[in-house]
Amino acid sequence: MSDLRELYQEVILDHGKRPRNFRHPGDANREAKGDNPLCGDKVTIYLKLSPERRIEDVAFQGRGCAISTASASLMTELLKGKTEAEANALFGAFHHMCTHDDAAPDLPKSLEDEFDRLQVLSGVRQYPMRVKCATLAWHTMKAALEGAGNASTE
Repeated sequence: MSDLRELYQEVILDHGKRPRNFRHPGDANREAKGDNPLCGDKVTIYLKLSPERRIEDVAFQGRGCAISTASASLMTELLKGKTEAEANALFGAFHHMCTHDDAAPDLPKSLEDEFDRLQVLSGVRQYPMRVKCATLAWHTMKAALEGAGNASTE
């Protein structure tokens, strides 16, 4: 088994069993609900944006498979303190990584460490049905940033 595959399994198990930022923050000023009808995953993403559109806090609640939960947990860890533009850049790079074999579009140097931490989820690319599980929280976060309210993988 490759090192990346072992790390993938460890991270999925760790974040799936002990998700970070799994809570409902009382001071969130943006939220969106996401649904993956094929797998049954449901997630709500809560954001507290500053007037300068920086993510001061991010959390989630919901139920889903280990991949969905782990992806949401990792996402919340990485997005705290990021600007809306940085969050959108990470979304684009993460989505590309999950759906394409080629390298992700250029990211600002300041986001490379965060993107490197997401590489453990690149294995979902081999399982198209699982891509929706991994990207659900990210699509939902984007909907929350845009004030859309809801997101779906369908």
